[in-house]
Amino acid sequence: MTISNHSHNTTILLTALLAIAWGFSNESLGQRVVPGTGKPLTEVGDNFEDPDWGYDLKLPKVYNHKEDTLSTNSPGGQSKNGRWYEGSKRGQPDFIHRVSTPLGGLPGSTGALAISSIKTGSSQPSYQQQQDDFIANVAPRVGKLSASRSPSVVTRVWMPPVDEWENRTGCHFAFRVAVETDYKVPRKTFFNRNSEETSDMWPGMFLHFDSKEGKGATRKENDSAHFWFKASTNGMQIRGPQVTSTGWWTLGISMTPDGKVHYYAKPGIEDLTEADHVASAYPFGRRSLRMRNFFFNACSGDDGKTESTEFIVDDPTVFVLR
Repeated sequence: MTISNHSHNTTILLTALLAIAWGFSNESLGQRVVPGTGKPLTEVGDNFEDPDWGYDLKLPKVYNHKEDTLSTNSPGGQSKNGRWYEGSKRGQPDFIHRVSTPLGGLPGSTGALAISSIKTGSSQPSYQQQQDDFIANVAPRVGKLSASRSPSVVTRVWMPPVDEWENRTGCHFAFRVAVETDYKVPRKTFFNRNSEETSDMWPGMFLHFDSKEGKGATRKENDSAHFWFKASTNGMQIRGPQVTSTGWWTLGISMTPDGKVHYYAKPGIEDLTEADHVASAYPFGRRSLRMRNFFFNACSGDDGKTESTEFIVDDPTVFVLR
C-alpha cells in the first residue's frame, strides 16, 4: 500500500507528538537522572586545590545532639572559602585538613580533604556510635535547588586499607543530602495560631563496617564493609553493594521531579553511568521538594579516645539538569 505525502507527514507529526508525550510521561514518572548530569554549579562544592585552604574550628564545637531543640553554638566553625560550615545540631569533625591527593585520584588533583573525629557524641563519652557533620554551604550561595531541576551531587571518596579502620562494627562514614519534603508538620505561629510547615529529611549513603573482632563484632570470619541507604518508603535501611576493594570510590545522589531520591556508587574515579545505579526510594514515604545542602558524616564509637576511620573526599560537585 502506498502512503501519500499528506498521510506520511501526518504520521510523522503524530509520531513526534507521541514521542514528546512519552518524554513528559517518563519525566512525570521520575525517570532516573545519573548524578553528574547537566550543569555543574561552580559556586558550591570544592576541589581543595588551594594550598591555603583552611578551616576555622571556632572551638568549642557544637555538642548538641537533641535535634528537637533550637539551641546552637554560634558562631560555628567554617572554611576560609565560605563553602563549608558547622551545623547547629551536631558538631563538626574534630580533624578537618587538606592533604595531598592519594594515589589514583582524579587526574590533575593535588589536594583533597581528610576528615575524622574522636568526640562525636558530647563532651563526655557516650560509648555509643555517634556522628559529626561536615556541611556544604549550598542554599545561601545558590538558593534551594528544586527537584524540578533534577539536582545531583557527585563526590570521590578514598577508603583506607582495612587494617586502618576503627576496629568497630557499625557505620563509619556517610554522604547525605538535606531536603525539604511534602510532609507537613504542625507548628505554632507568633500569635499562637495553628499552622503547618514543610518538614526536612536527610537521606544518604552509609558505609557500614563489620569487624571480625572489634567492638560490636558478630563473629565474622573476615572484616567486611557494605553500603546501605536511608531510607525505604517505610523508613527501613536499603542494603547496598559490598565493598570489595578499598581506595577510591565514586558516589552520587540525585533527585528527580517526582521527588524520588536515587543512589549511585562504584569503585574507582570514573564518571557515574546508569549501570552504577544501586537504589531509589521515596525515603520514609515522602517526596523531596528541594535540596538545601549536602554533607559528610564522620562516625565513631565515642569512647573519648579512639579516632574514627579517616576518610578523604575530593571534588564534591553539585549539578542541575535544567
